[in-house]
Amino acid sequence: MRIAIASGKGGTGKTTIAVNLALSIEGAQLVDCDVEEPDCHLFLGSDMQPVRDVTVTMPVIDEATCSLCGECAWFCAFHALAVLPTQVVAFETLCHSCGGCSLVCPSAAISERERVIGRIERARGPQALIHGVLNVGEATATRVITALKATVDATTPAAVTIFDAPPGTACPMIETVRGCDYCILVTEPTPFGLHDLRIAVEVVRALGVPFGVAINRDGSGDDAVSEYCDREGIPVILRVPHDRRIAELYSIGQPFSLVLPGWQERFQDMLELIGQGAHA
Repeated sequence: MRIAIASGKGGTGKTTIAVNLALSIEGAQLVDCDVEEPDCHLFLGSDMQPVRDVTVTMPVIDEATCSLCGECAWFCAFHALAVLPTQVVAFETLCHSCGGCSLVCPSAAISERERVIGRIERARGPQALIHGVLNVGEATATRVITALKATVDATTPAAVTIFDAPPGTACPMIETVRGCDYCILVTEPTPFGLHDLRIAVEVVRALGVPFGVAINRDGSGDDAVSEYCDREGIPVILRVPHDRRIAELYSIGQPFSLVLPGWQERFQDMLELIGQGAHA
């Protein structure tokens, strides 16, 4: 089973839920898809080692062959090519690596080269953790997430694989959730939490992925999130209370399910609910 854990906004406790769920399920594999700032390894104390680089293709202009006709720049919808009086300039951060410019060039003056934008890393030792790292300054996080999921697919699948998605509802979150069997939307009982949960619900419904809600810091705000879930028929599959002990453990990077009694059983019970919802 492939379970994505997502949230409409940052700071709701998404990674906390992902890490504690992974630690509560024997043999679970944890995949940190928040490639701009992966942090699951910090809570697990994992030493990460590189697996492979993630690359994209970039156009290379042969100035001796190029006629400066401008067909490539006209074709590029992302304005990654600019035709100047004496040369064609390619902007790396705008290029989407579609290869179309080389196809439309009448002079066959455009070839392609690979450019490294990030890497895949795996934890040393027994912890089944893998994550992606986007290089600083790069904008194409989805390419690293796609490569990360392909790396997971190429290995022996675990009975349960947990994908910790980037916060928000933009393309990186969509790429993470797409193709999963179930999605846990983590929120908090605040007006901001409810606002962004509504958006996340629309996205997951559009993707056709079964989902439920986990409310973190339950009891600290109001009942608007619970009432919204009741009206929409959305199951609330976990409530993590607003508890000082949990906050203290989080502040030192200690997963609370390993310290506080009964929590691993609660996460296991949640997995049973997920199994029922995913196959309903």
